[in-house]
Amino acid sequence: MVQQELLDRVFSSLADPVRRGVLIRLGESPATIGELAAPTGMTLTGMKKHVQVLEDAGLVVTEKVGRSRRCRLAPAPLDEVLAWIGFYQRLWARRLDGLDAYLTLQHGTTQQQETKGPRR
Repeated sequence: MVQQELLDRVFSSLADPVRRGVLIRLGESPATIGELAAPTGMTLTGMKKHVQVLEDAGLVVTEKVGRSRRCRLAPAPLDEVLAWIGFYQRLWARRLDGLDAYLTLQHGTTQQQETKGPRR
């Protein structure tokens, strides 16, 4: 099972729309903090804080290139989250399939009783 701390960090970092936007942007190509900040009108310091949260969650990797900091996606934590979600998706699919089978059986039993009519 996935470490709870990793899930907490990833979900917490994804809770902010600015950070989700950063991940979408980095999905296109790596970018500097300045390039990430420009479309939002945010200061470099403000964007750096958002990037730091993503970096702490393991979703972004940064490296110093000259005077700027280049950011790129690090998708491994999202793979872990997808595995965690997949486990629950399969669990609920099995449970719902079981409920469907039960209800189908019950519906069939009810129809049989209705066609027989009342007992005398």
